[in-house]
Amino acid sequence: MLHHLHIRQFAIVDELDIEFGPGMTVLSGETGAGKSILIDALGLLLGDRADSESVRDGARRAEISAEFGLQDAEQARAWLDEHELSDEDMPDVCLIRRTIGSDGRGRATINGAPVTVRDLKELGESLLDIHGQHAHQSLLKSSEQRDLLDDFGGHMALRQQIQKLCDQFRDTTQHLTQLTGSGEDHAQRIDYLRYQIQELDALGLADKELDELEVEHKRLSNAERLLEDGQKALALLNGDDEGSSYDLIGHAGGLLHNLGRLDPCFNDIAETVESARIQIQEAATTLRHTLDGMDLDPERLAWVDARMTAIHDLARKHHIAPQALAEHHASLRTELSTLDNAGEEIAKLNKALDDCRKRYLELSSELHDARVKTATDLSQRIQAVVRELGMPQAEFSIAVEPRDDAELHSAGADRIEFRICANPGQTARPLSKVASGGELSRISLAIQVIAANSTQVPSLIFDEVDSGIGGGVAEIVGRQLKALGATRQTLCVTHLPQVAAQASQQLFVSKQVVGKSTRTTITVLQGSDRVEELARMLGGVEITEQTRAHAEEMLLQATR
Repeated sequence: MLHHLHIRQFAIVDELDIEFGPGMTVLSGETGAGKSILIDALGLLLGDRADSESVRDGARRAEISAEFGLQDAEQARAWLDEHELSDEDMPDVCLIRRTIGSDGRGRATINGAPVTVRDLKELGESLLDIHGQHAHQSLLKSSEQRDLLDDFGGHMALRQQIQKLCDQFRDTTQHLTQLTGSGEDHAQRIDYLRYQIQELDALGLADKELDELEVEHKRLSNAERLLEDGQKALALLNGDDEGSSYDLIGHAGGLLHNLGRLDPCFNDIAETVESARIQIQEAATTLRHTLDGMDLDPERLAWVDARMTAIHDLARKHHIAPQALAEHHASLRTELSTLDNAGEEIAKLNKALDDCRKRYLELSSELHDARVKTATDLSQRIQAVVRELGMPQAEFSIAVEPRDDAELHSAGADRIEFRICANPGQTARPLSKVASGGELSRISLAIQVIAANSTQVPSLIFDEVDSGIGGGVAEIVGRQLKALGATRQTLCVTHLPQVAAQASQQLFVSKQVVGKSTRTTITVLQGSDRVEELARMLGGVEITEQTRAHAEEMLLQATR
């Protein structure tokens, strides 16, 4: 149950603190005072999309927080435990806070822990159920009617099984299509794969062969330079001339050795030079052996060049990089092996599809029977309320009819349609074709009242769902909402005094303009203040004593 709501710098709200009690609470006030802003604030708190326009002009950020009691919210308590967001010190309370910055960014917490907007939405579904004033528009959709029927009947678990079967059927069908060539002739695909593999087999490309060929090709194509420059380097290192590196360093080492006899500090230098002389000698020996062992055969260069050309040509033919040929070769072999053995696999997949379809028909038949039973119960309940709401001859029914195709549908094999016959002697027709605006509002309200009675959510909000209704029907609406308030917390935004009089608590929403600033305030109405507000709602330019007496009588009647 919603205990407390705090709103700060949101829309035209400066700052509000509102305490809510059990039973039925009504919010009333002039049009534009900000009643629906409170509903919007709760919607944002529980996961609705937010933007910078939600922030009051001139403010840095908007803040909305609420305290919910969990005594009658077992689903919410379980969700909090599952996500490790319960407050161990206050296990029966849930604190939710959301801020929205003027830049559009925001933060959300549950019991002080940061959470995502998705978390808010998931938790909010088990804490609060908001019935908007335009709910009747969505009721015209077949999918909405189907979901409402299944929610009421508790069919969602069965629908989830059907959904999984449909997903499995789709995935299996896709796999089967891949095996059969996606429309391409199976035998032609196998022949083409074998031709491609034979080409690659004939090439016989070894692992890392292309890299080795590129190194060898570079060496062979630069043979003349390698030999010429290599010989020059050898002569400089250890040639016959006295100017070779070996001779020059040897001479320098001898001088340093003699100096070491005169001063020991030259000994270390002499040893370093001697080490360099030895390394030069070793380098010269290695270079000589390398040059002597080089095979710079022009015929070998021609063969390497031809081999590399063959590799690149085949890669271009397959539209891949030369380095990917080996991997592509293996992939083609795998596909060919799969297709060669596809007969057995295709048989397995076809059997899996048959099993899927058979199980789907079984579950869909089970769901159909459950829906027919639920439709009878739900339609009778809705019809009873509709007749109380000023349509005494109305006949409401829910049609559950099999689809006329062989497709597998994730929500089952039925078409669900809400139908109404407003007057005797007429044929029942879909809501969208026969219901006027006023009739549709009443039917929508009846459906929402019945649906709310079946929900486990502890708090319900009705945002002007009684629009288009007046007179004696309005009083009946108020009684229906009051009856809901006896079992769960009910909050109602209304312009109807007949509805407001039924509430155990009435909050007056008003808009004040101070200078150039506008803000919304809320007052708890009691005693004469509540009578005055009901008199205002009854209408008239001036509130007369007779109007006040009527308002007092309405309050008195509501308590009986």
